[in-house]
Amino acid sequence: MGINELRIAVTLVSLAVFVGIVVWAWRGRFDAAAALPFEGGEQ
Repeated sequence: MGINELRIAVTLVSLAVFVGIVVWAWRGRFDAAAALPFEGGEQ
């Protein structure tokens, strides 16, 4: 395995991790946190 194959492997792993984080974030786990600024409360 040469340096170019290693670079390709690292790039593909990084892309897979990035896509995984995006999918995890878009699954709706943050709906409650997104609504916090709009909730009424004392200041």
